[in-house]
This record gives sequence, structure tokens and C-alpha cells, in this order.
Amino acid sequence: MSTEPTAVWPHLLTGVRVLDLSLHGPAALAGHLVDFGAEVIKIEAPSGDYVREMTWPMIGGVSLMHLHINRGKESLVLDLKRPEAIAVFEALVAKSDVVIEAMRPGFLDKRGFTRERLEEINPAIVFCAISGYGATGPYCDLPAHGIAFDTWAGQIEPVVDEHGFTRMPDQANIGVTAGPAFAALAVLAALVRARTTGKGAHMEIAQSDSAAYCDRYRIETARANKPPDDVVSDNRTCDQLFESADGHVLWMAAERSAWKNFCDGIDRDDLFELDPGSGADDAQGSPGLQVALRDIFRTRTTAAWLAFAVEHNTAIAAVNTPETVIHDPQFLDRFRWTTIAETGIEQLLFPLQIDGEQAPVPTHAPTVGQHSADVLRRVLGYDDVQIETLHRARVTL
Repeated sequence: MSTEPTAVWPHLLTGVRVLDLSLHGPAALAGHLVDFGAEVIKIEAPSGDYVREMTWPMIGGVSLMHLHINRGKESLVLDLKRPEAIAVFEALVAKSDVVIEAMRPGFLDKRGFTRERLEEINPAIVFCAISGYGATGPYCDLPAHGIAFDTWAGQIEPVVDEHGFTRMPDQANIGVTAGPAFAALAVLAALVRARTTGKGAHMEIAQSDSAAYCDRYRIETARANKPPDDVVSDNRTCDQLFESADGHVLWMAAERSAWKNFCDGIDRDDLFELDPGSGADDAQGSPGLQVALRDIFRTRTTAAWLAFAVEHNTAIAAVNTPETVIHDPQFLDRFRWTTIAETGIEQLLFPLQIDGEQAPVPTHAPTVGQHSADVLRRVLGYDDVQIETLHRARVTL
């Protein structure tokens, strides 16, 4: 039974320091750790992460993507092309738990921070690189944006418009979402080992791999020996979309019991008697049944069909868009919005429920170098003279 929240989450990762060398979408990896209370220092070149200017929509001249995936982080400008910055970064690695390289593989290697060097500085360091196609394979150096990982993984089927042009369908960007989430899980597992044994880890993950793994069931099915087409068909009556009186519903009466419950609920035993075998899948070749179901589903609203599904123990789901799901009662019950004071924009908090605790409200995503001086003072104990020296050398801002 849930209890009223009495505390926030930050204590879950309190004491964990993360150095986040990230560009664009993969910065979401460290963003997940922020949501659990880790101290995340985003290390940026003097030009900053270009995600601030690149992606739509823009809020006050800054991209919404940056405002979400970099919220709660501190920004430290460190020009790693300069030897003075190398010394600063070494000192930070020695005092941190995690290093994230979220850009093309090998960025830190080229600056002398190989696996061996990182382990020499801090044997317990957890290093995770997240990139587009990974550190190996013929595509490892191929430039790409997030949607490429989904097309590569077979997640997107091209559509042809009324003029005969091939278009990109509306899609959810699976690889750029799943990759950081999978990587965060791996980082946490490695942290447990590091805390218990003192042994760090050196890991890498590809957003393309993550997109494919999200579709592992279909990929494994394609590799397995399929039954004959007359036994299993992709053109099924169940797991289909139907119009409701005010939208659409997804109907999933795959089990015989669910099919029977549906027919009983609408007082149409004749439909069940037509195909009483293993469920609605048996009706895949029956256009007449398809027409009957189409007309039946049009008679009630989506909300009415959901209530029907609960009452009669049969599987029916709502079909939403990004614009409508935020008004769905299930969404309203499960998600919590927070308003970032500096911009007034609303953002979703991490979707996890912990009894007696609530998610922390993140701070605003940083401007370039906003926390440089604070981080150098707090973490490394630098005084004003040292910080000013680095500033004059253009090592930091």
C-alpha cells in the first residue's frame, strides 16, 4: 500500500559524482543519474554543447531537449585541448565515481585518457561511452542523428504520400531514448561492484544496438523457424485498431477466454460460435467478422470501452497521441509535472513510484560554464588565484 511522500529521492545516489562529457541526446544518460540525486558535472568545451541551439522547440532561445536532459547538472568549461586542462581533468577523475563519454567513441583516448590511464588515476572509476553505432563495426565512424538508429534497426516503415514521395512517419525516437536508459542501468550495476570490490568498469553502448534490442522479439522471431503462414499470420483480427465513437481503441482478444468474454459482454454469442477455437486469431481470414467488429466498436466511446474491458475481463486499450495522452486519466494519475522556475516551462519527472518518497525537483539546465568556478572550488579546492589563472589561459570560463 502506498504511503504519503515524506522525503525526496536524492539520498539514493547522494555521494556519487559523475563527470559528463556529452553532446546532444546522449546527455540523457547522466540526466537519469541526476534524477536519482547524483552530482553531475557536465564538462564542456568553451563553445558549449550545441544541443542548446539545435533542436526544436526553442524556449527563450534554448532548446527544450537541453532544458530537460541537462537539467540539474553543473556546467564546467574545460578546454581539454590545453595541457593545463588535462591536469584539472585528472584531478576530477581522482575524486569522481563515473566518467561518461557521450559523443563519438575515442574522444578521451585521443587526449591521453585511455582505459589504462583512467584506471591508474582511479582504479574504481566506472567509465561508460555511449555513441551512435558503437566503438566497433563498419558504421562506428558514420555520422548520424537519432532517427538513423531506428531506421537501421527496422523500427520505421517508410510511408508514401499522396504525391508519391517517400516520407518519414511520426515516430518516438527509440534508440536515443533506450540507449541512455540501458546505459544508466549498466552504470548503476558497475557502481555496486565498484563500491563493494573497488574494481571499476570500462563499458560502451550504442544507441543503434539499443533500438534493435527494444525490438528483440520481432528480430528473434525473424531468425527463428517460423510456422507455416496458415498457422500464424501477421494479418490478425486481434491486436488491431478500431474506431470508437470518439477516437480509437486497441483490441487484444488473443486468448479464447478474452474472446468469449468480449462476445458475452456485447451479447453476441453468435460471433463466438462463428469462431470458438483459440480466440479471435481464428477469425483472421473472416472479412465479415472484421466488418462486424468495426461497426460494434463505433457504438461506444473509448472511455466506455475501457470500462467494458474491466467489467468483462477482456483486453482493450486506449489509443493516444502526444497531445491527448497528457489528458488521459491514467497519465494524470501516474505522472508528475514540475515547473522550472527560470523558464516557466513544465517538464515531466522520472516515472518511478517509491513508497513514502517523491522525486526531487530538478534545477534549471545550466548555461555554458555557469558553475566552473564553483566546481573548481568545491571539488578540487582551488582558490581564486588558481581559478583566475585558468581563466586567463582560456582553459575555463
